[in-house]
Amino acid sequence: MSAELHVHIEGTLEPELIFALAERNGVTLPYRDLADLRSRYEFTDLGSFLELYYANMQVLRTAQDFADLARGYLSRAADAGVTRAEFFFDPQAHTGRGVPLSEVVDGLADAVAGSGREFGVDAAMIASIVRDRPVHEAGEVFGELLRLRAPIIALGLDSAEVGYPPSLFEDVFARARAEGLHVVAHAGEEGPPDYVRQALDLLGAERIDHGIRSLEDPDLVARLVDEQVPLTVCPLSNVRLGVVDSIERHPLRRILDAGLLVTVNSDDPAYFGGYVDDNFAALHTGLGLTDTEHETLVRNSLEAAFI
Repeated sequence: MSAELHVHIEGTLEPELIFALAERNGVTLPYRDLADLRSRYEFTDLGSFLELYYANMQVLRTAQDFADLARGYLSRAADAGVTRAEFFFDPQAHTGRGVPLSEVVDGLADAVAGSGREFGVDAAMIASIVRDRPVHEAGEVFGELLRLRAPIIALGLDSAEVGYPPSLFEDVFARARAEGLHVVAHAGEEGPPDYVRQALDLLGAERIDHGIRSLEDPDLVARLVDEQVPLTVCPLSNVRLGVVDSIERHPLRRILDAGLLVTVNSDDPAYFGGYVDDNFAALHTGLGLTDTEHETLVRNSLEAAFI
């Protein structure tokens, strides 16, 4: 039993499904074939990844597309031993290109509703605000989620971090808390430790997604340990985006040794070289992760889940 708490459903869009959905929806892709597409999965930073990430989403048009996407992930997560999956989706990434939010929500909700029966995975949805879009959109999309009665358990904050601090989104997260939703936020990946502090103090974040730069601030580390705020860390993602030089130099063990409640997750596995089991395998090989440490990380994931 384990939980995955940091995975973007759009980031599970595998190349084969991209081509299948393009054919279904009559979308012309700018790639010759699968090999051409795969050759573009080399990223220098978060921005270079996001460019391809958003471009590939053009094939997602209907509720059936989103249901197929989610079912593909949930099946693979089950193979990885995941029994609880709390996945992100980005409403603005779809409404901004003309896809009705109802199509997104209905498709994902359909997959979630059948996940336990089909895959043995207890699944839940987290709507994420895309922080590098106009701030006013955040309140508008949250209002639409409420109108649709979207079955979300939390509101999150993601996308390009630097220059888009959590403080910009204080109002919409206050609304989310008032509606009884959980709150999570990407902070401290490329952004500074202060973004983590803002996420806690201004947004009321209960989990910090990534958060590895918290190590630069001893006072913040002490607070995170004292309050046992979970960090949902994504090792292969950190390496592929150049946040960390290599898996051998990943700070996961320092995070564990500091007493932080850290979990291991896949982030955008179709783009970053693996699902949660692949992340654990890389840590065992590159970092010498022990079985005891592995068990601690799995136990942390269940403790940090919104169950």
